[in-house]
Amino acid sequence: MNNNFHDPRLILKKYGLYPKKGLGQNFLISPKVLRTILQASEITPQDTILEIGPGTGVLTHHLAAARCVVAIELDETLVQILRQELAQYPNIHIVQGNILEIEHPQLVAELCGIEKNYKIIGNLPYYITSHAIRRFLEIQPSPSLVIIMVQKEVAERITATPPKMSLLAVSVQYYAIPEMVTLVRRTAFIPPPEVDSAVLRLRVREHPLFPDIPSDIYFRIVSAGFAQKRKSLLNSLSSSLNLPKSRIATLLDKASIDHNVRAEQLTLEDWARICRQLMECESYPTVR
Repeated sequence: MNNNFHDPRLILKKYGLYPKKGLGQNFLISPKVLRTILQASEITPQDTILEIGPGTGVLTHHLAAARCVVAIELDETLVQILRQELAQYPNIHIVQGNILEIEHPQLVAELCGIEKNYKIIGNLPYYITSHAIRRFLEIQPSPSLVIIMVQKEVAERITATPPKMSLLAVSVQYYAIPEMVTLVRRTAFIPPPEVDSAVLRLRVREHPLFPDIPSDIYFRIVSAGFAQKRKSLLNSLSSSLNLPKSRIATLLDKASIDHNVRAEQLTLEDWARICRQLMECESYPTVR
């Protein structure tokens, strides 16, 4: 690892800039946290990396150790600065754009000549975190590894286990194995955000978790279960799927699921058993 720390405060001062609150800009100023992110990223000279929100390039300089890097930055001013500050790295491509609108696998393929086995690393604006994570995991080809800075609360929700599951936790764990690498205090950024953060690592599954269940059916059932959080699973599924309680009760019995359990108490395998029973029953067409 390059031991130089390219302090964002010096870059901002050099160009007479200030963080833009409207873009959710909070720049990392902790060398210790930077080292942790790099270690968690497991970068090799063969890697292809998509960096989201490079900011002033504090992380990007170190990503140059990879074979190819595509860094997507929304702020047009920072894009110009990045191109100047990183001009010595021919393997780094700076792209201006919104990660939620760019077909990033195609962009990586175009600039790096590879369509899969890429890694995503970044510090996302917190207001797009959930949307961005779902996009990273659902788009094809998906990355092999995702390392992102998120709100501490979001990281805790994503890595949760029963009885504290949520729709977000199920959605992420269906596609990847999540791990909270480290907590990051708000003082590690300039300006400090209002909440503490966490470095989250997602090891994306190479194969579908439940190959016998279409993903749209799986998430249709899971969403129905979480639709009415204060209700029992029996009542929530019956109401959301518009099926008689007697029918749902029979299905839950066959899946070995307690009628009175709540959605947050179920494992991913529990949901799979419910899906299989629904797919086998005569009422299946009504829940598609």
